[in-house]
Amino acid sequence: MEPYKLYDAEYKFACLIWDHEPINSTELVKLSLSALGWKKSTTYTVLRKLCERGILRNEGAMVTAVIPKSEALRHESQTVVDKAFGGSLPQFLTAFLGDKKLSAKEAAELKRIIEEASQ
Repeated sequence: MEPYKLYDAEYKFACLIWDHEPINSTELVKLSLSALGWKKSTTYTVLRKLCERGILRNEGAMVTAVIPKSEALRHESQTVVDKAFGGSLPQFLTAFLGDKKLSAKEAAELKRIIEEASQ
């Protein structure tokens, strides 16, 4: 399994941690119940699996993320581009934009990002 691959439920759970870390595992159980409808056993099972994969850490009943959210998102985005567009960012952008028109501000921001990435 890819190290940063998060399935939908895992991603929602990880978001709770990214948004509240460091979080006590008891508080995480309560938060998971209210936000995800999960029982204690489900919370601890998913937590254990994500800790085993090196995505989260549970030490002294304090849960933190090992992998920042930005890194998980970057991995997920790259996986989509690789799988659906053969790694071609221009093909992805063309498909993503479709008939949508960019504002001047959006176009300028994308241009800045591309120029920074090409240096």
